Amino acid sequence: MSFQSLGLSDALLKAVSKKGYDTPSPIQEKAIPPILSGRDVLASAQTGTGKTAGFTLPLLHFLSENPKVKFRPIRALILTPTRELAAQVYESVQAYSEFLDIRSAVIFGGVNQKPQVAKLRKGVDVLVATPGRLLDLHNQKLLSIKRVEVFVLDEADRMLDMGFLRDMERIMDIMPDKRQNLMFSATFSKDIRKLANGILNNPIKVEATPENSTVEAISQKVYRVAKNKKTGLIIKLISEGNWTQVLVFTRTKHGANRLTKKMISAGISAAAIHGNKSQGARTKALSGFKNGNVRVLVATDIAARGLDIPLLPYVVNFELPNISEDYVHRIGRTGRAGANGQAISLVSADETSYLKHIENLIGERIEVDIVEGFEPDPNASTEPIKPGQNRQHRGRRHKGNSTSSSRKNSGQNRKRNRNRNRNRRNNNG
Repeated sequence: MSFQSLGLSDALLKAVSKKGYDTPSPIQEKAIPPILSGRDVLASAQTGTGKTAGFTLPLLHFLSENPKVKFRPIRALILTPTRELAAQVYESVQAYSEFLDIRSAVIFGGVNQKPQVAKLRKGVDVLVATPGRLLDLHNQKLLSIKRVEVFVLDEADRMLDMGFLRDMERIMDIMPDKRQNLMFSATFSKDIRKLANGILNNPIKVEATPENSTVEAISQKVYRVAKNKKTGLIIKLISEGNWTQVLVFTRTKHGANRLTKKMISAGISAAAIHGNKSQGARTKALSGFKNGNVRVLVATDIAARGLDIPLLPYVVNFELPNISEDYVHRIGRTGRAGANGQAISLVSADETSYLKHIENLIGERIEVDIVEGFEPDPNASTEPIKPGQNRQHRGRRHKGNSTSSSRKNSGQNRKRNRNRNRNRRNNNG
């Protein structure tokens, strides 16, 4: 099948050809026709399969075939969970609308709103936004989404993970009831289906790959290693392997900063990207990584989804995620668009259970290796360390009323979760 056979306009076909594409990917082939017909769509696709073009191309086709140039109200809204993803989707919208009379803009937090507002005042057909900045500008009466005809919710599962449910509900209430809705998600979890039921109207469900599968082009490997030897091992692998572009995932922001400093001390150019970094610093780090000035990009899971880094050869899990699905999203940064990639995980004893859950999720056992001089600690506990847990108190019985302690801990956990979601929204909206 060709893009031409999907029914796209000549201007869009010209833009697609200019980007070097001639055959639609499975998700594009399945999603574009029903979107062009005006149907609501619930789509799931493995990362790196071209899902952004899967909704951008038919959206632009609809707007160009039904122009309203005079006033240019916001007719299409694309909502994304992170600033980086918003910027990348906007780049795609710009590229595919090059030969169309379509105006687009992107808005997100962490930067001065004045340039964004100035662009909105000139009239915008397509708006790409994060929830926080969108609601902020709406509350200031600096934009209106009351005439949106097509709404796209990208990375819907990530939106829920980051605590954006209330913001999404507020945005739904502002938009007109009559509109086309498109929801894209990496998974079809129970929560996603529930969200879809409240947004989509009789949707067509499309799925390009089995849920939670890993791309065949990705070679996966585990190195068993003592926790305190991980830094030395990753520096050895990168240096001796002459790895030139490596995306490394840590579990915490402080861990990302520490590892970055140690990489630089070892003579490896590196930069960190996480929620505590300013938008300018994050943009600079990502740009440097893409153009080759930065050899290693150390990231928290804020970068696990949406980052489009062409032909990325290596992804390293310096620490395994405690949520198995995040492993799939992390390693999905490599092996994109038909290219091969390697996913390396450094696994210490306390991450053993995480590894087992990941292998159960993806339905395969990952090859294990040990590097001489970096052997795992045979005396280390295999019990996972929970956030805030002190090693020396592990296994100690707590005195006092167990029910009271349980209630107290439960309340503290709820408070931590609320604070974590608030921080995620502030860092990305």
